[in-house]
Amino acid sequence: MKLLLVRHGATEWSASGKHTGVTDIPLTDEGRTQAEAARHRVRATLGTASWTAWSSPLIRARTTAEIVLDGGPFTLDSRIVEFNYGEYEGLTTPQIQQFNHGWSTWQGCPGGETVADVSRRVDSFLADVRAANPEVAIVFAHGHLLRILGSRAIQQPGEFGVHLFLDTAAICEISDLRDGPAITLWNEVGRAG
Repeated sequence: MKLLLVRHGATEWSASGKHTGVTDIPLTDEGRTQAEAARHRVRATLGTASWTAWSSPLIRARTTAEIVLDGGPFTLDSRIVEFNYGEYEGLTTPQIQQFNHGWSTWQGCPGGETVADVSRRVDSFLADVRAANPEVAIVFAHGHLLRILGSRAIQQPGEFGVHLFLDTAAICEISDLRDGPAITLWNEVGRAG
């Protein structure tokens, strides 16, 4: 099986660096353009392979899925909603660090989630995807969530995601190889074709 991970296109908040967890914000025009460009890379990756797709129910991920898949079928799954930033929702890291020096998302969020919380959601989701056993599983979701999902898919702790930067509308691949799952592509920004 191959996992094809697609981060949603840009939103007003992602462009300004605000932590956007559960707030349902649409794509900007630039985000829609990014999703259009990602469509070409996804098509090239899929070729003639059979695929099944899942999306976070939040509008930024759903819209990206609709654009990339030309309205094709996908299943909404709340387990792949972004990290819940709790009291830090809508704030930038520099704003948070003014009152919580040295903070990063990977330490968890008051009133929100920890990496362990998100890892449990991701593990449950990945188990169901593996049970469905598609040739290619396409996942449309969010930055921190996909970094944790990528980590767990290669059998690493969720915290490993701190080392996996992810741009908006980036494409990543994790393939089952002879020696186990491996990252075969990370953070590729789609190109118009």
